[in-house]
Amino acid sequence: MASAKEIRTQIKAIQNTGKITKAMEMVAASKMRKAQARVVEARAYAEGIKRVVGNLMGAHPEFQHSFLVERDVVKKVGVIVITTDKGLCGGLNTNALKAALGLMKEQTADVEVFTIGRRAGSFMRRIGAEVEGVAENIPDSPELADILGVITLAIEKFKDGGIDELHLVYSEFVNTMTQKPTTMQLIPCPVPEEKDESGYWDYLYEPEAKIVLEGILRRYVESLIYQAMLENKACEQSARMVAMKAATDNAKDIVKDLSITYNKARQAAITQELAEICAGAAAAG
Repeated sequence: MASAKEIRTQIKAIQNTGKITKAMEMVAASKMRKAQARVVEARAYAEGIKRVVGNLMGAHPEFQHSFLVERDVVKKVGVIVITTDKGLCGGLNTNALKAALGLMKEQTADVEVFTIGRRAGSFMRRIGAEVEGVAENIPDSPELADILGVITLAIEKFKDGGIDELHLVYSEFVNTMTQKPTTMQLIPCPVPEEKDESGYWDYLYEPEAKIVLEGILRRYVESLIYQAMLENKACEQSARMVAMKAATDNAKDIVKDLSITYNKARQAAITQELAEICAGAAAAG
């Protein structure tokens, strides 16, 4: 059994660790509320642009944008993988990367990867994947500009024929306790079914319908990726809060067990000292 002094040192160290995890839990809880608010706001925009695209496609079925047309032969597939930059968020990144790996294995064509978040980049390089674009050090309140470079690279590669499909992998925020790894095909994208059924819903175009449709479809794809980024940020803070709470609770349990062990060791030391004193007194008498 360890000495009482050693156990006391362990207790102090674990208590300090518990204070750190408790502070991280509180910080994550504060950031989570802000991230959830951003997700709700972005979802309203995403639903709005989805409805507009559905209306445009319904009003102009003759227009076939390259983002909507399946290619006859798929030679190369692009996958955008979104994870966090930092760890300490439970199995969030592990589950997302498993989903990405499963999607990549399903493809019969070659796969190249675009990563958002340091964890995705390091994992893909470690397994030898073909990484074409990287975005890291994403702030807690991300803007579209923070990931626009990777998005633009992926879209331009599709337009130039470098890839024939583009997929997205991210963690969807369900609630504080649930984050769901999600995969979706971005391009060719299915025509959104949401339309405004209340009356006439065609629009006035400037300069012309084709140019507006091309622009709005690109913004639609960008909004899907940006929405996924916000969802992933909300998942990160939720998962980190839960993980830090579990770590704090575990620290308390360990301290409780070590306190019992410390008391036993202290009692054993006192008993031994008393026995030695009694033995010494008996020998002296």
